[in-house]
Amino acid sequence: MRAQRPHGARTEAWLKRDAAVITPAYHRYTDIVAVRGEGSYLFDVEGRKFLDLSCGIAVTSLGHSHPAVVEAVREQAARLTHVSVTTQHDLNIRLAEKLVDIAPAGLQMCFFGNSGAEAVEGAMKLARRVTGRTEIIAFNGGFHGRTFGAMSLTTSKSHYREGYGPLLPGIHHVPYAYPLRMGGEDASVLRSEAAIMALFERHDPSSFAAFIVEPVLGEGGYVVPPPGFMPMLRRLADEHDILLIADEVQSGMCRTGEWWAVDHTGCLPDVMLVAKALANGMPISAILARRDLMGAWPPGAHGSTFGGNPVSCAAALATIDVMEKEGLAARAARLGSDIHERLSESVARQEGVAELRGIGMMIGVEFEADGAARNGKERQEAVRRACLDNQVLLLSCGSEDEVIRMIPPLNISPEDLDKGLTVFEEAVASTAA
Repeated sequence: MRAQRPHGARTEAWLKRDAAVITPAYHRYTDIVAVRGEGSYLFDVEGRKFLDLSCGIAVTSLGHSHPAVVEAVREQAARLTHVSVTTQHDLNIRLAEKLVDIAPAGLQMCFFGNSGAEAVEGAMKLARRVTGRTEIIAFNGGFHGRTFGAMSLTTSKSHYREGYGPLLPGIHHVPYAYPLRMGGEDASVLRSEAAIMALFERHDPSSFAAFIVEPVLGEGGYVVPPPGFMPMLRRLADEHDILLIADEVQSGMCRTGEWWAVDHTGCLPDVMLVAKALANGMPISAILARRDLMGAWPPGAHGSTFGGNPVSCAAALATIDVMEKEGLAARAARLGSDIHERLSESVARQEGVAELRGIGMMIGVEFEADGAARNGKERQEAVRRACLDNQVLLLSCGSEDEVIRMIPPLNISPEDLDKGLTVFEEAVASTAA
């Protein structure tokens, strides 16, 4: 449901123009008509100021219009904007070198695209091409994008797939380890593994090219799996020569308190996907993989007209530079711990709150049915609407939209973070009755 606010005349005029020319398929969370962003804030056509704890769905992790990124974009736009595959360019090479440097060990080569979905599509092609196998295992609740192949993997919400079948063949879904709904940490890992083993009884394991998994479930509910989940997948992948693809599109780039969510697991993927926060708002994505895999992908086997364009590469290099110099991974770990401790006291004990969970500054609050007419989704909507009334912007997630996700800028000021948390706490309390 779109969160509504009383509209000013300017907003009404723009919304009317929007409805006339933009398909309703392109859904927005709110009716805010934004015209400017600065740091942790968005400004609308009415001159109102909104504290943005959504970061454009985990994209603007340095806040809106970060000066270093803006300057890098401005300088590069004046120098070179596009070459496609007609030539190499220096920033493409420099960014690939930098990503290899900060990536988990063994991921030695890159392919650049424009979006997370495009990275997923490329990874599926890579896995099938280099293994000679066709089948792929994805996980219930996963979100990997809205293009056809990526949508075939995606099960976070049923309406994403509605009306588009038949989808890509060779995709198999098994349970993601979701402790709240699967009997706790150990039981959830065992249930996930049992489902994979049952799948292997029905299909020859040698037909599977890859697992593709979010190390932290994003759109599906901000679920942090138990410590044994990713190592279990790594073990099964090794036993059956299956590639392990980590979709870090939402969880990567310091969001969880490390550069990558897989860094918490002691588990190395064969392929890793990066997008969203990579260039703090400029469109770019990357597939990182082992050299032997990328080297077996022959020239011309995949391509992208705009992928890794010079301006986006400049923005990405500036973004990584700021994250390194300001120690934003460590800051995310520290602030995330503080947020979790505070909300454990103020929110987690409130009526109708099923669970507070998260890692670093990737935090979810799941609501449950309260025994009356209202369900978890309705409570989430009421909380989010109350926050918006106080000009704090939050997003939802979960299979039934029963989870609020909190994704603040990694460099948010203590004062702005306190303000946002206070508004959220008051919204949860006020909607409990």
